[in-house]
Amino acid sequence: MHVVITGAGRGIGKALADRYRAAGHRVTGTARDGSADLVLDVADPAGHRAMAAALAGDPVDLLICNAGIYPDKGQRLDDGYPPEMWAEAFAVNVTGTFLAVQALLPNLRAATGKIAVISSQMASDQRAPGGSYIYRASKAAVLNLGRNLSTDLRAEGIAVGIYHPGWVQTDMGGAAAEITVDEAADGLVTRFAALDLADTGCFRTWDGREHAY
Repeated sequence: MHVVITGAGRGIGKALADRYRAAGHRVTGTARDGSADLVLDVADPAGHRAMAAALAGDPVDLLICNAGIYPDKGQRLDDGYPPEMWAEAFAVNVTGTFLAVQALLPNLRAATGKIAVISSQMASDQRAPGGSYIYRASKAAVLNLGRNLSTDLRAEGIAVGIYHPGWVQTDMGGAAAEITVDEAADGLVTRFAALDLADTGCFRTWDGREHAY
């Protein structure tokens, strides 16, 4: 199996790459800092074109859209959340996911592959504790993107799942988070293996629970 993972240089992405490699699968990881197999800033359209060229004719069985940022921690409603922060977060978390899918559609079609989109419980409109407006909005948008991709790609046999990876002890999640990177990665690998057309468009947690939209 050939697995492509965006944001594979650290955290959950790296842990996923390590697991798939240990299981004998071929992995192409991307990172903007050069710490993975391919250099890719997901916010840069030229980078996606370069990735598509590098993988031309190479079937992809599983694309994991994991790259993401959380730039608005600690921002205040009264004077924070500047427009450029909104633009950056949406460019990475939403447009970057779309461009990765678009760039690798020929590869996914060649394998009748699957797409896993990493969103967050913070995308749910039933969970609204306030704050983190930019991150919440971008993750809600990528959830919506995944749901619509699942509709358009169903006829081609390409399943799309959207996942909450848990509140994970990473640079993004912080040391006080609920679960380790290993727990998140183990759960997500199980979820991705189970993804099929019967469940395309699902929004699930790392440990298999259905998540409220």
